[in-house]
Amino acid sequence: MESRFRVLFLIVAAVSLSGCAATKNLFGFGPEEAPPPSAEPPGQVVDPEVARREIKEPAIDREDFEIGGYVGIMSIEDFGSDVSYGLRIAYHITEGFFVEATVGQSEGGLTSFEVLSGGARLITDDERTLTYYNLNVGYNILPGEVFMGEGRAYNTNLYLIAGLGSTTFAGDDRFTVNVGAGYRFLLTDSVALHIDFRDHLFDIDLLGEEKTAHNLEGHLGFTVFF
Repeated sequence: MESRFRVLFLIVAAVSLSGCAATKNLFGFGPEEAPPPSAEPPGQVVDPEVARREIKEPAIDREDFEIGGYVGIMSIEDFGSDVSYGLRIAYHITEGFFVEATVGQSEGGLTSFEVLSGGARLITDDERTLTYYNLNVGYNILPGEVFMGEGRAYNTNLYLIAGLGSTTFAGDDRFTVNVGAGYRFLLTDSVALHIDFRDHLFDIDLLGEEKTAHNLEGHLGFTVFF
């Protein structure tokens, strides 16, 4: 009897498996079979077209020395304003620090006392020539670039500068302290445009009382690296 139940169970199982296969083929049930692998690789979805720009790197001169001249206006305290001019030479120690030597000249006019007195002169005409010699230390605080149009960029530097020197004026050589700031604009790989503002301070006592005179100067100049 038990053997009959085993045979009946095997028959039912075989019928069920064949029925599942028929149902899958008839109604599309059951897990889908993976398609055979294709021999052709899938095509690229995105085909970017990037237009590359031609970039010319700036050929910055790597020389450390800089020499040039300048011209501007100097206001000599109590003696009016006149044209100033001079020469400068600098040595760039690092990208930030540099030392600079300058020599410049200007002319003093009449003081208000001389004008009001009607003829009295505190100093001679030759003594009104102001000549200064300075040795300064500068630091580039704000290097950057200036863009002109779409295809030109110029390297620039905003710097602070200060130093000591001597000024010959009113018949005497006077110990001088100068402080200021400047802006360097590199026109080419070796030529630079400078805009500078300086204050030259020295003691003077021509009007009966010793005081520290502030002599302001602004000038425009060109330098060459070599």
